[in-house]
Amino acid sequence: MKIICIGRNYSEHAKELGNDIPEKPVIFMKPDTAVLKGNDFYIPEFSNDVHYELEVVLKISKGGKYIQKEVASKHYEEISLGIDFTARDLQSELKSKGLPWELAKGFDGSAVVGNFFKKEDFNLESLNFSLLKNKEKVQDGNTKDMMFSFDDIIAFVSQYFTLRVGDLIFTGTPKGVGKVEENDILEGYLEDKKIIDIRIL
Repeated sequence: MKIICIGRNYSEHAKELGNDIPEKPVIFMKPDTAVLKGNDFYIPEFSNDVHYELEVVLKISKGGKYIQKEVASKHYEEISLGIDFTARDLQSELKSKGLPWELAKGFDGSAVVGNFFKKEDFNLESLNFSLLKNKEKVQDGNTKDMMFSFDDIIAFVSQYFTLRVGDLIFTGTPKGVGKVEENDILEGYLEDKKIIDIRIL
């Protein structure tokens, strides 16, 4: 299993971090060891500025290469929410040197993945999702604001990487990302379903 992540897919998030609006999807990856086991996230010792980034996650159900946009929807059947934990201080340092982001994005436990639900249960073109930190809403997104749709992403990614059954795609985060502290509680909602409940340690 590989975890493919899309950066800067919501223009307001790109703006809040001072990034340019991309003309093509921005891709980075996490190893399978990044998937968080359980509900406790431990802030790594190498960062003093870990941020949450809530995202809709697709699970590939049919593999493929050079998938056309018109048939891309046939390659996933389930969706979920995930949190892309990011060591922002380390990412900024790496970016300033023109280096890859993997140390800041792919460390152990940096990918939270909730339970999956059939995509037919939702309107994927206008899907609400939100993150609460200590019962306060900090992120409020809707898929209609994505610059690159789910089908766009699958078609683009599969030009470069063969997709296999079980691969996960994190589809980008809306504005509102922020720092986590010890004892924070993060709750992720897909429409009215709470599918993420994480404690920060």
